[in-house]
Amino acid sequence: MVTKKYASLTQIQSLISQGKTSCSDLAKYYLNQNKENKHLNAMLEVFEEEVLNRAAIIDEKIKAGTSGKLAGMFLAIKDNICYKDHRVSASSKILENFKSTYTATALKRLLDEDVIVVGRCNCDEFAMGASNENSAFGPVKNAADERKVPGGSSGGSAVAVQADLCLAALGSDTGGSIRQPASFTGTIGLKPTYGRISRSGLLAYASSFDQIGPITSSVEDASLLLEIMAGKDELDATSSSKEVKPMAINTLAKYNIAYSKEALESEGLEPSVKAAYLDLIKNLENDGHNVVEISFPYLEHMVPCYYVMTTAEASSNLSRYSGMLYGKRSEHSEDIESTFKKSRSEGFGNEVKRRIMTGTFVLSADFYDAYYSKAQRVRRLIQQESNKILKEFDFFLCPTAPTTAFEIDGEKSKDPIQMYLADIFTVQASLAGLPAISVPTASFDGLPIGMHLMGRPFQENDLLNIANTILTYGS
Repeated sequence: MVTKKYASLTQIQSLISQGKTSCSDLAKYYLNQNKENKHLNAMLEVFEEEVLNRAAIIDEKIKAGTSGKLAGMFLAIKDNICYKDHRVSASSKILENFKSTYTATALKRLLDEDVIVVGRCNCDEFAMGASNENSAFGPVKNAADERKVPGGSSGGSAVAVQADLCLAALGSDTGGSIRQPASFTGTIGLKPTYGRISRSGLLAYASSFDQIGPITSSVEDASLLLEIMAGKDELDATSSSKEVKPMAINTLAKYNIAYSKEALESEGLEPSVKAAYLDLIKNLENDGHNVVEISFPYLEHMVPCYYVMTTAEASSNLSRYSGMLYGKRSEHSEDIESTFKKSRSEGFGNEVKRRIMTGTFVLSADFYDAYYSKAQRVRRLIQQESNKILKEFDFFLCPTAPTTAFEIDGEKSKDPIQMYLADIFTVQASLAGLPAISVPTASFDGLPIGMHLMGRPFQENDLLNIANTILTYGS
C-alpha cells in the first residue's frame, strides 16, 4: 500500500514490478487522498467506481505482460477536455451536467497506454482567468496556503498534483494557464509548441492560442506524457506531424540563455521573485551556461495584444452556446431571441461575459482596424522578434509570474486589469506559438516561485533538459 507521495511513474512502476504495490492499491490511495483534500475544491468530480475497476483490469494486464507505457499513472484532467460519456462543463453553468459524446485525441492516446483517469479538475470558467476564482463551482485553494489562489486557469489541475490527488494532470494553456498555476503550486508546467498536441476535444477559448499540456512533479513524467499525446491528428488541421523523440537527459549540455532586462526592471515584480530570478541566473552561470541580459522592449504591449486577440476569438467560439443545441436552456425563454439572451445571461459568469463583449467590440466594423487588425500586426512583430532571439540563444528566461500566489477574493479579484497583468511574462510564448515551461526554483513565506523558459519551436526536449538541470540546484 502506498504510504507517501511519489514523484514519478518510474518509481511507481518499479514498486509494482517488485510486488510492493499494485494499481488497485494506488487507486485506493489516490481516492482516499481526494476525500481527505476535498476542501481544496480542486476536483469537480472523482470517478471512484471507474478508477477501481480500471485499476483491477490494468493489474491483470501487468501480470500478463501486455500493459501500456502509462500503467500505474493516475491522471486528472481539466474540465475542458472531453472524455466520452463523462461530464465536461468548462466549470460553467451553461454546460452543467453536459456529457461528452467523444474523447479528446490527446486523452485517448493516454488511455490507449493504460493511464487511469481519477476525475475532472476545477478551472476558471472556459479557461478565462489567472486565479481559479472564476469557476461557477467556487475557487480552488492553494495547498501551500489555503487563503491563497492556485493560479489559473488550470488551478485545479495544478493543485491536484501539488496535493497528491493524482500523479499528473492535464491542463490547457492559452496565455499562461498551465505555467502560472505551476509556479504558484511548486509543480512543473509545460506548454508545448502550438500544434504539437491536437486540440480535438478541447473546449475552445481562443483557437490560435490554446494548447493541452501536462502538469507534473517530475520532468520525466512531463516528457513521457508529451511524447504520447503529440503528433498529427486528422481531426485537427493545425496539429503538427513533427516527431517527438523520447527525452535523453544530458547533464553535461551547456546552453546559451538570454534573460529579460525588462522583466528584471518591471515595477510589478515582487522582491522575492526578483531575488529568485537573480539566484537562478547566478546558478546557471556557475554551472557553465552562457547567460546574457538582453532587451525585449515589447513587454508592455504583449498583454493588451493578447487580450484583444483572445477575446475576439472567444466571442466567435462561445457563440455556439446559445441554449439551442446542448447545455443550459433558460426556463424563462419565450422565443428564439429570448432563448439566446436568457440562456447566456444565466449560464455565463461575469468574466466570460466581459471577454465576450470585449471581443465583440474589437471585431465590430467601427473598431476592427483600430484594435483587432493592429493586434494582429503586433502579434506578428512579437513572434518575429522572439524567433530572432532564439536564433542566437537556446532559451529566453524570465519569472513565470511577477508575484507569488495572492489572496483569494483579494485586491486583484476586484480589478480585472491587475488580474490580466498576472500573465505579463507568459503571454509572449503564447503569442509566438513557442514552447515554454515553468520550473519551481524557490519559495518565499512557504509559497512556491517558478521560473519560465521559452524555447525554439518543437524543441521541447531541450526545455525539459534544462528544466531537469535547474531542479538539481535546489537539491
